[in-house]
Amino acid sequence: MSATELTALRRATVLVVDDTPETLSLLTDTLDNAGFTVLIATDGLAALELIDFVTPDLVLMDAVMPGITGFETCKRLKRDKLLSHLPVIFMTGLTETEHVVEGLASGGVDYVTKPLILDELLARIRVHLGNARLAHETHAALDASGRFLFATNYAGRVLWCTPKARALLTPGGNPRSTDVSLPADCIGQILRLRRADAKVPAVCRFHVGDRQLECAFLSPLGSDELMFRLMETGSASAESDRANLQNAFSLTAREAEVLLWISRGKANRDIGEILNISPRTVNKHLEQVFVKLGVENRSAAAGVAVRTLAR
Repeated sequence: MSATELTALRRATVLVVDDTPETLSLLTDTLDNAGFTVLIATDGLAALELIDFVTPDLVLMDAVMPGITGFETCKRLKRDKLLSHLPVIFMTGLTETEHVVEGLASGGVDYVTKPLILDELLARIRVHLGNARLAHETHAALDASGRFLFATNYAGRVLWCTPKARALLTPGGNPRSTDVSLPADCIGQILRLRRADAKVPAVCRFHVGDRQLECAFLSPLGSDELMFRLMETGSASAESDRANLQNAFSLTAREAEVLLWISRGKANRDIGEILNISPRTVNKHLEQVFVKLGVENRSAAAGVAVRTLAR
């Protein structure tokens, strides 16, 4: 591990949730000596209240505590989409397979048994902090690229999405909305991805408001994370608008589609993603559109299209 990586990890904040004073003292000293900032909570509710004010980089969670269990605390924490990325490592004396499965199913990324082996625990913390940072940087890079991408778990819950995808998935088209979900008919198709013997269609089509959307499955990102590319294929009036432009100017169907999206302010790259063609191909279609409309640039073509559709 490089010096830069170690420096980044040393600034990380770890929340320790345990009802045993001896364990809290041991972990606080160990983590503090390793260079981490340490927060503590003695039960699940206290942990959730603390996270409302400050978000740690990782949580060490005792599985068995008075009140709500660590498993239930993790489930409640993961319901907040802004915290779904937060890695939770469970600590417990329970070693049965069913308990390990329950911990991972509730949203934990790892499971260590007591008595704790501190060197091993620190190694696991560093690995999961590194993975969480890498995932965060990947999502930030995707956001910056302006792609129409989103990811769900196998139950169809949206884990993250780029601003452009978020705008399409929310009825009001708000790229900053935190309330993003998929329609039930789309979730049903995603659920079938869990069946190894199923012939899953590569594309899922659904509506948000009057927008007709299409999401294509790209790849799994982890044991319970699937990435999709989102495209807007039309709206309730899109097909009739395309047909009107095609008939008015003797365009091909593809040329009419390109012109329609030009009239709606889309750039070549966006149109390429919507129609699943390259920006260069979009430009070639535009060249023919300009000739048929008798205009010289996209602004003039858009103006002609808007006036035609307004009649």
